[in-house]
Amino acid sequence: MNRTSVLRRSLVTTLAVALAAGCSAQAVQDDGASGKNRAPSSASSTSPGASADTVSDAKPSDPASPSASASPSPPVSPTAPGATPSVAPRVLMAEGTENEQVRELQARLRQIGYFHRSPTAFYGSMTAKAVGEFQGRRGLPVTGSVDEATWAALLGRTRRPTADELRPATTNTLDRPDARCMTGRVLCISKESRTLAWMIDGRVVAAMDVRFGSENTPTREGTFGVGWKARKWTSTIYHTPMPYAMFFSGGQAVHYSADFAARGYSGASHGCVNVRDKAKISAVFDQVQVGDKVVVHW
Repeated sequence: MNRTSVLRRSLVTTLAVALAAGCSAQAVQDDGASGKNRAPSSASSTSPGASADTVSDAKPSDPASPSASASPSPPVSPTAPGATPSVAPRVLMAEGTENEQVRELQARLRQIGYFHRSPTAFYGSMTAKAVGEFQGRRGLPVTGSVDEATWAALLGRTRRPTADELRPATTNTLDRPDARCMTGRVLCISKESRTLAWMIDGRVVAAMDVRFGSENTPTREGTFGVGWKARKWTSTIYHTPMPYAMFFSGGQAVHYSADFAARGYSGASHGCVNVRDKAKISAVFDQVQVGDKVVVHW
């Protein structure tokens, strides 16, 4: 064997031993435009034990995350299985109702101080307000409408209305007669209840609503007598009609007032006792005699 062959074999052997001793060989990739080879970046490598979650940018709450795209929960039924659905109370009367039961309702509410007008048989806003107040005081749901529970509570606290309570003579509730009105023939006039009661020996023959003078022209109070009467009369001071006038104190008289009939209590007289029911004052005018007593009281 010549010397050259021996040296070549020795070099091959040395190279094989170096590779086996651990000199790592890096894989290379093409650098593209440069035409050079370079080692891959360590930032793009993943260790063999790394999990997919470790390198994912998606958060659990991110819509792109597989864990956030779980199927939605099924809709919840408004009534649990086996439960009995609630039934709304049956309404007996409400705004807009018009019948005799409404008249009875109003009369019963008036008995216990919740309704302050004559029963009309029509269920309007005033009736709804009175019902709501009653419901609130009794611990019932305040609806303003009459259901079975409200009606039962009202029946338990009132009595059956009389014919006079169902169809009273006046819109306002008559006041208890003054003691001076209990004997003889009397026009008994109450400023407290704003009513006039034509009474004979303590019995009310007729009753009607009245209004009085303003603060500047007040209606005088006391016991008087009818001085004179005039079926048709016009005020000589104010030049306004005063039909069915029954004078009891100077120029002050009980008479019909068209203004009272039209405007109600938003107006006032000049001291006279105004009546707004023409038919009633006409009938009383025919019965009252000169000299009959007139009592104006609180």
